[in-house]
Amino acid sequence: MGREIGEILIAWYEVHRRELPWRETRDPYLIWVSEVILQQTRVAQGLDYYYHFTRRFPDVLSLAGASEDEVLKYWQGLGYYSRARNMHAAAREMMSRFGGVFPTTFEEVLSLKGVGEYTAAAICSFAYRLPHATVDGNVYRVLARLFGVDIPVDNGEGKRYFTALARELMVEQHPDRYNQAMMEFGALQCTPQSPGCGECPLQEKCVALATRRVDQLPVKQGKTTVKPRYFNYLHIHRENVTLLSKRTAKDIWQNLYEFPLIETDRPLEFDELCRDDRFRYLLEGVTLLRVQERVAPKRHILSHRVIHARFYDLEVSAFSTAMQAYLQVPDHEMEKYAVSRLIQYYMEHLAATSKV
Repeated sequence: MGREIGEILIAWYEVHRRELPWRETRDPYLIWVSEVILQQTRVAQGLDYYYHFTRRFPDVLSLAGASEDEVLKYWQGLGYYSRARNMHAAAREMMSRFGGVFPTTFEEVLSLKGVGEYTAAAICSFAYRLPHATVDGNVYRVLARLFGVDIPVDNGEGKRYFTALARELMVEQHPDRYNQAMMEFGALQCTPQSPGCGECPLQEKCVALATRRVDQLPVKQGKTTVKPRYFNYLHIHRENVTLLSKRTAKDIWQNLYEFPLIETDRPLEFDELCRDDRFRYLLEGVTLLRVQERVAPKRHILSHRVIHARFYDLEVSAFSTAMQAYLQVPDHEMEKYAVSRLIQYYMEHLAATSKV
């Protein structure tokens, strides 16, 4: 699925892309300048500044040889002047460390003054076609909506999560076009307000659209108080049929599917869970053929909740009367049901371990 998504985005990009000068070059210096300008400036506003700056400073040598005052003058109007000072210092670094040649590895580019992981990934993928994912605000939005991810994008875990997800979807042969496509898609199609969902080539794959949460994603942590919740999922199945339930309450993951859930006010071991009235009611009259905790307790961070989840694989002899309230889904149809990332994690783990 990942490669397919990447190829769809690239195809969309080839039709809808904006013609921009830094997309017509493999010069890492010019790409670097454009990325630094666009960190805090919209494309329409930054275009003239890009031309103005690069006409005077067309390469590392010219930028390194200028005075800081002149560099700042040519940056005037862009604001956030530390960007220009860092670029000037980095150009001088390149003169002393790399002989005036722009470095060619991700680690070397990242080591330059003022260059973060996003900028290093952009330079290395666009100039050298190295497989590093660029993750900016547009990419966060596309991925959060496409996969229904409610992990906050403004903390360390969220950034790591979305970077890894973007990397999974990358079309290895074309990391440059993939990254450009992902960012352009967020800028033009999957916009913060009034996105073009009706004309979206990924609409059939979009969890946020399917669950009517487009306007709720991505999530930012902000100052919301984070509270713990304890989920005990029961993967109940027999003869290749699994029980699912739809979350219809106005709560997290509304309208997504999940296994039968017993939420508790504290973490419970399985023997304690078995004494819970809800567990006893659900399993009444049923013989358990197998009981197994499939994965270690999983901590899942949302915008205002931390979900502590445990998954129990319960093979039963028959479905009880209480279980008739749940959907009985043949295993080969499970992929048709939209689930949270937490459930998806479990299912992926289950599939991986079953092949061993």
